[in-house]
Amino acid sequence: MKNLLFITLTLAVLSSCQDKEEKVWTYLLDPELSQWDQYLSYKHQLGYKGEQPKDKKGNLIEPIGLNPDGYDVFTIVKEEEEPVLEVSGEIYGCVISKEEYANYHLQLKVKWGDKKWVPREKLLKDSGILYHSVGPMGAEYWRSWMLSQEFQIMEGHMGDYWSQANSAIDIRAYIPEYIMNPVADVSQNFIPVGEGEEIAGLVLRSANYEKPEGEWNTLDLICFEDKSIHIVNGEVVMVLQNSRYVEDGKAIPLTKGKIQLQSEAAEVYYKDIKIRELTSLPNEYTSLF
Repeated sequence: MKNLLFITLTLAVLSSCQDKEEKVWTYLLDPELSQWDQYLSYKHQLGYKGEQPKDKKGNLIEPIGLNPDGYDVFTIVKEEEEPVLEVSGEIYGCVISKEEYANYHLQLKVKWGDKKWVPREKLLKDSGILYHSVGPMGAEYWRSWMLSQEFQIMEGHMGDYWSQANSAIDIRAYIPEYIMNPVADVSQNFIPVGEGEEIAGLVLRSANYEKPEGEWNTLDLICFEDKSIHIVNGEVVMVLQNSRYVEDGKAIPLTKGKIQLQSEAAEVYYKDIKIRELTSLPNEYTSLF
């Protein structure tokens, strides 16, 4: 009986310690952007079709590159003495976490600025969280980001999924109908999306939970093993699993990597960026899988 009581108490203490450990947040934003690198590619123009841009003489233009001086695409401003990342959007690129992450809960707040640039002046404001980012920069269509999975941040489309480069994943969604895109829904089976699949790399969030223009939105990204969950202002908008990329026809698990925040021709602000390690999938989400 004493041994049983000891084991029970020990398990209770370990469980309590685990809960406390999972509640510890690491904040990723400071005035020096010390936990992030910066990458800039191009000021993309109308008519871009995925080829490397050329100058007026037909010479290939190289991307601006990693941690360049003399650009103000990513700057830190203050709001009530707290650091806020201002992304001008003028040049395509991203900030990239210096650390790689697996099995985590990422949370941040985001709101739109007023400016838009070519080629999105007549389109919706756009940005995104690119997670499980691996490999070289400029691996995808816009030559601006790493191979990754995308938690879309776009006006009216917060929480959409995009495949970046040759990534793929399975998503609970309604299958597409003719010219329609698949739409996420937790009542549906998982369907494969992305590289090597019949459905290309876009799935729409289940519903629009974005706050009115000028207000901060809270976004949560849950990643555990091959699973992920997109959450917008407390509402689950997408459930994903079997994260992978495809190389030479072979599917390779994609469950760890850096985090990128995009600059994509629209002014956007980020704050309260924080992350915590997970040792298991939170109980409130297990039924989604």
